[in-house]
Amino acid sequence: MLEHLHVKNLALIREAEIDFTEGLNILTGETGAGKSIVIGSVGLALGGKVAKDLVRPGADFGLAELVFSVTSERLKDRLKELDVIPEDGQIILSRKIMNGKSINKINGETVTLNQLRETAALLIDVHGQHEHQSLLQKKKHLEILDEYAKEELQPIKEKLAAAYTEWKKLTEEQKNARMDEESRMRELSLLEFETKEIEDAGLSIGEDEELEQRYRKMTGAKRLMEAAGTAYGLTGYEEAEGAGTAIGRALRELQGVQSLDEDLTDLTGQLSDIDSLLNDFNRELSDYVSSLEFAGEEFEQVEERLNQLNHLKSKYGKTLEAVLEYGQRQQERLAALQDYDAYLARLEKQTAEKERELEGLCEEASVIRKRYAEVLCAKIREHLIDLNFLDVEFELEFDRISGYTSGGFDDAEFVISTNPGESLRPLAKIASGGELSRIMLAIKTVLADKDQIETVIFDEIDVGISGRTAQKVSEKMMLIGRSRQVICITHLAQIAAMADTHFRIEKQVVDGGTRTEIRRLTEAESVEELARILGGAEITDAVFQNASEMKELAGNKKSQTR
Repeated sequence: MLEHLHVKNLALIREAEIDFTEGLNILTGETGAGKSIVIGSVGLALGGKVAKDLVRPGADFGLAELVFSVTSERLKDRLKELDVIPEDGQIILSRKIMNGKSINKINGETVTLNQLRETAALLIDVHGQHEHQSLLQKKKHLEILDEYAKEELQPIKEKLAAAYTEWKKLTEEQKNARMDEESRMRELSLLEFETKEIEDAGLSIGEDEELEQRYRKMTGAKRLMEAAGTAYGLTGYEEAEGAGTAIGRALRELQGVQSLDEDLTDLTGQLSDIDSLLNDFNRELSDYVSSLEFAGEEFEQVEERLNQLNHLKSKYGKTLEAVLEYGQRQQERLAALQDYDAYLARLEKQTAEKERELEGLCEEASVIRKRYAEVLCAKIREHLIDLNFLDVEFELEFDRISGYTSGGFDDAEFVISTNPGESLRPLAKIASGGELSRIMLAIKTVLADKDQIETVIFDEIDVGISGRTAQKVSEKMMLIGRSRQVICITHLAQIAAMADTHFRIEKQVVDGGTRTEIRRLTEAESVEELARILGGAEITDAVFQNASEMKELAGNKKSQTR
C-alpha cells in the first residue's frame, strides 16, 4: 500500500508530506485549495505527463516521491519480473523535474520513464477525474473485458498478434506479387545483377575485419620502409650526395695532409671515428630495411578487396552478414519470379493456411471473451445495484468486424437498461455524467478484485451525484476500503464521513505568497470539515449537528460491516 507522499516545489505546494493509512483515506478542501495538485503529484511520480507550469516559480526543481510497503508474495514475484526488488519491504518511486527534464528513480536507482510506469502499474490504480468519459468510447469496452480476462486470454492474444503479423505480411506480398510482365522482367534483371554481384564476391563472415587489420599493418610497414630507405640513402656511401660518401671524402683529404701538421692528427682521428659510427649505423639500417617484408602487389590486392567489400556494404547492408542476408532474400525472390506461376500458387496457399490459423485463434479468443463477459457483467451489475441502480440490466454485446486485427475479430459494447421494460442501449445514449461515474466505479472495483492491486485512487468519483446515490457510493467506497487501501478526493460529506483517515487540503497566505498545506484531521476536526462541506459559508448549530450525526451513522455502518 501507499504509505507516504512527499511533494516539493510543485505548483502551490512548497513542501508537503502525507502519511496514508490502511482503509479509506479521504482528502477534502475548498475549490482551488490544491486537491488536483496532490493527485497530479502522485500521477507525476507514477510517470505521468509534466505540465509546463508544474514546478513552482523560482524553484530549481520539483519533486514527487511515493513510498509503498510490499507484503504480498504474488506482488513481489511480479515486481521481480521487472528486476525491482523491495528493500526492507518498501518500494520508493521518485521523480525530480529540472529544466524541463525528469530524473526517475526506483529505490534510489535511476530508471527509464517506461520502467517507472511498469512498476507503478503493479502498485497503484488511479481513476482520474473525467476518466469515466472514456466509457463513451466503444473501443474502451473491449479493453476492459480483456483486462478482466487477461490471465487466460493473454497467451492467446500473443499468438494471435504474431499470426496476424505474418498474415498481414503474406497478404501484402500477395498484393505486390500481382505485377505486369514488363515490371517482372525489370525486377528479374535487377535481382540477377544483385545476386550475381554478391555471389561472385565470395563473401565470408569476418573477412572484412581481418583484411582491415592486415591493411593497417601493411600501411604501417610501407611507411616504415619508405622512411628507413630514405634515411639509408641520406646517410649512405653509395650515393654521391650521401652523408657517408661526403664524410669518406673528407677523411681521405685529411689523411693525405695530416703528415704536414701534427695538429690534424686528433681531428683526423675524430673524423675517422665518425666515419666508423656512421658506417655501422648505415649497415644496421640496411639490415632493418631488409627485415621489413612488404610486397607491393599483396598490398594492392588487399586494398582492392577491401574497396570491393565496402562497396557491397554501402549498397546492401552495413555488415557482411547483412549483405549475405540481403543476397539470400533476393535469391529467394529471384527464384520466385523465375517460376512465377508456382510462386503465386505457393503464396496463395501460405496465405490461406495462415488465415485459417488466424481465424482459429480469433475464434478461440472470442470464446474466452464471451465466457468472461458473462461473469464480468454479472459482477458489475451486482456493484451497480449497490450503487443505487435498482432495476439495472448490464451486458456486453458482441459483433464481428470485417477482416481481422492484431486483437482478433471481436467488436464489443457495453449496453445498459436502468428502468424495468426499457431495452438495452449503449452507454453513450443513456448514461448521464453521474451514472457514468458509478459505472466506472463498479468496473474499477471488479478489476481491482481481479488484479489485487493494493492501492486505488479515486479523484472526484462523486461528480454528478447527490442524495441517496451519494450515500450508496460512500458505502461502496467503505466496502472497497475493507479489502484494500483507497485514497479518494471528494466534495461530498456522505463520502467524507466514511473516512478511516481524513485529510484537509487548504490554501494559506504566508509572507505574501500562497501555499497549499495538507494536514490530517482529528475526529473533532473531521466533523468540523463535514459541517463546512454541508453548510458552505455559514455553519449553524443545525449544520454542525447534522455533521455529527452523519459521522456517527458512518461509524455505525463501518462497525456493522467489519
